[in-house]
Amino acid sequence: MAHDYHDLIAIFNRTFFDDYNTQLVCGGDEPIYLPATTAHPHHRVIFAHGFYASGLHEIAHWCVAGPARRLLEDFGYWYAPDGRTKAQQAAFEEAEIRPQAYEWILAQSAGFPFDVSCDNLSGGFDIDRLAFKRRVLDEVQKILLEGLPPRVMLLAKALAEFYQMPPLTKDDFKLEEVRYDY
Repeated sequence: MAHDYHDLIAIFNRTFFDDYNTQLVCGGDEPIYLPATTAHPHHRVIFAHGFYASGLHEIAHWCVAGPARRLLEDFGYWYAPDGRTKAQQAAFEEAEIRPQAYEWILAQSAGFPFDVSCDNLSGGFDIDRLAFKRRVLDEVQKILLEGLPPRVMLLAKALAEFYQMPPLTKDDFKLEEVRYDY
């Protein structure tokens, strides 16, 4: 199944533009969230290089952010770039569990492959990707049990309809699908 980022933009914008004044935008090297200003009246979720996976990831962060955070550039989140220490990596992974769980749910709704992003290629130490994915999977299962948050549910439904995917079940999420495409 082909996944064109233009489709993701259209689905997101159709789903959220009117009610949230937010649009998904293809950007360049670095993803960023920019709240509305007088110069640009719409909030913008900007993802990198036209990568579908980057779009899903940035949308997931937007879904985590509450109303106050959506008024801050990059939601006011802390971020340490590639080359993090072990302590910084642990903090990064802790902060990424919920967004990556949402990303996995959205990816599955679109029939798109998912793998966790540890985002620390030059940290100088091995990262246990499987342990991190296990934590993300636990969060996915918790979210499915409790019920999808409204924005995740709206987009998951829109993606599933567009890609003609069946309703999600807990069995759709498995650890053995870990990929290592750095």
